[in-house]
Amino acid sequence: MSVPVEAADSREAGIPAFYEQPATLPAANGDLVRSEPMTYLLDPAHASDVAVTSTRIMYRTTDRTGTPVAVSGSVIVPKSPWSGPGRRPVIGYAVGTQGVGDKCAPSRQFSEGIEYEGVFMTAMLARGYALAVTDYEGLGTAGAHTYMDRLSQGHAVLDAVRAAQRLPGSGLDAQSPVGLYGYSQGGGAAASAVELAPTYAAELRIKGAVVGAVPADLTVLPANLDGGLWAEFLWYAMTGLAASYDLDLNPYLNDRGREFLTDISDDCVFDLFNAALKNSTEFTTDGSSLEQLTQTEPFKSILTDQRIGLSKPTAPVLITHSLLDDTIPYRTGRQLATDWCRQGATVRLSTNATPLHLGAMLNNATEAFGFLEARFAGTPALNSCWRL
Repeated sequence: MSVPVEAADSREAGIPAFYEQPATLPAANGDLVRSEPMTYLLDPAHASDVAVTSTRIMYRTTDRTGTPVAVSGSVIVPKSPWSGPGRRPVIGYAVGTQGVGDKCAPSRQFSEGIEYEGVFMTAMLARGYALAVTDYEGLGTAGAHTYMDRLSQGHAVLDAVRAAQRLPGSGLDAQSPVGLYGYSQGGGAAASAVELAPTYAAELRIKGAVVGAVPADLTVLPANLDGGLWAEFLWYAMTGLAASYDLDLNPYLNDRGREFLTDISDDCVFDLFNAALKNSTEFTTDGSSLEQLTQTEPFKSILTDQRIGLSKPTAPVLITHSLLDDTIPYRTGRQLATDWCRQGATVRLSTNATPLHLGAMLNNATEAFGFLEARFAGTPALNSCWRL
């Protein structure tokens, strides 16, 4: 049974035909809408593309309200045979902030050789893992990117794994072991996915998840980001959640604020300095800061809805976070670990002191390899809940 969907115009003129919204969607979450070969470039010699089979996909998932939507993504599988125990694992790889413009979608940036997380993905491919990489809702496909909506992002990650398992020729199937990985926005998406999996995708054989610098509590971010170098992250979240909840931001913004949101509506991560050091009070109707706005309704309830940590993951989780994170405060990662531990989850909190948010991404990626390898080998996971 196919599901009809509303036609929606893309925000980007000349959107590639592959990303156009279909008239109907397939019956089940994770079912493929379409696929095509994709060039996966990370080096001038194209060696990365020789070593893997790369496929651009569009698949069915659901948004925050449970409405079926089409989302794009990528499936990347090493060409060399899997040499580990059992079947080849597939990693539901949740990317960090890419931006909000359709051109920022990872499945498009792979072919241009400019995906900044490509080096970490290549390291996973070198270990023989397949990757299922979602573009998230509205990033590449029609409609706004629902940045930081935990349900939308978690669903997209889990359904990307399902789509990879159903992709003909991938060598993957429903029995393939699954790992989840993400940092920053991706950490939030992967964390949401691992706690949603028991009810949303119980059939997936998830062996473990690595989540880094998780924005588990969005209420702490406005004060931390506003007026700083990474202020645009805050605006991405405001516009993404407004789109998810069908909230019109215009009444809260002055003319300069509305013009500013239009200017950043197709920004990618490398455009972040367009909002650097700009304080939100310059853009609101009454001079309120975004921190003040988020303490009032409907923003307060929307941010409360995004809290990660209120459901128990049944797979082991490694949480990494730096004490010196300048973007997502360490206390959010520690609180997430505490919340899951109180529910009886198996959690290891790995604290580091690597300077800044970007620097700590290296710690997260490095620790991921050993953690996932042990999970796929069937080694019991360490639990640090006793220390919290």
